[in-house]
Amino acid sequence: MNRIRQAVGLLAMLSACAAALAQSITERQADEILKELRAIRQAVERQQAPSPQLQAPQPPADTTVSIPFAAAGGHSLGRQDAPLVMVEYSDYQCPFCRNYHVGTFDEIKKNYIDSGRVRYVNRDFPLAFHENARRAAMAARCAGEQGRFWDLRHAMIVNANQLGGQNIEKYASDIKLEMSGFRACLDSGRYTKDVDRDLEEGGQAGVSGTPSFVVGRLINGRLEGVRMVGAMPYQNFASTLDEMLRRIPPR
Repeated sequence: MNRIRQAVGLLAMLSACAAALAQSITERQADEILKELRAIRQAVERQQAPSPQLQAPQPPADTTVSIPFAAAGGHSLGRQDAPLVMVEYSDYQCPFCRNYHVGTFDEIKKNYIDSGRVRYVNRDFPLAFHENARRAAMAARCAGEQGRFWDLRHAMIVNANQLGGQNIEKYASDIKLEMSGFRACLDSGRYTKDVDRDLEEGGQAGVSGTPSFVVGRLINGRLEGVRMVGAMPYQNFASTLDEMLRRIPPR
């Protein structure tokens, strides 16, 4: 507001000066003064104009998905025969995956996975521009050979911005993995095809960013449900899960 007052005062002063000098300046000088006055007026009008209301970007609407689904593949939490399946397509280096993990996942686990209503499935979706994400995905699978998949997964996700150098090995050592076997597994690259299969499945589900989720039912070897995108608040997931559970007929 102070700048507007200053500009208006300057405009009035220049107008007075122009009037006083009208008899002694050249036509060219008069034109230059008029141009300056017009520019100042336009600037004042722009500052006085109401600013458009900025709105936070909205997540895309849930999208119906039907994909072939290998229920036995990968790592999962919860009952194998839970009425709903929730698949997370994640990238270990993704800051949004970290936000979801530290802000929402524990509530989903407590209220839906541990209660037997949801089987939670991990799928790897390392994005090409995250240089450490693919190695981290294979590291978690190698930890799975020692029964510690979810432990290393947690350690890497909460340290999403610190997966370079020897950090992955450090997190593996911190959870007491047998390091010789872990390193041999990681260096072998034997889970490359498994990660690629997850990427292909995610592509079929329309996944393009992380974290993304597919929530639904397994019907005749297919996962039938909806795709949800982004590190949304717990209530967004709870609403979808509750609505789907209500639609399932009692056994």
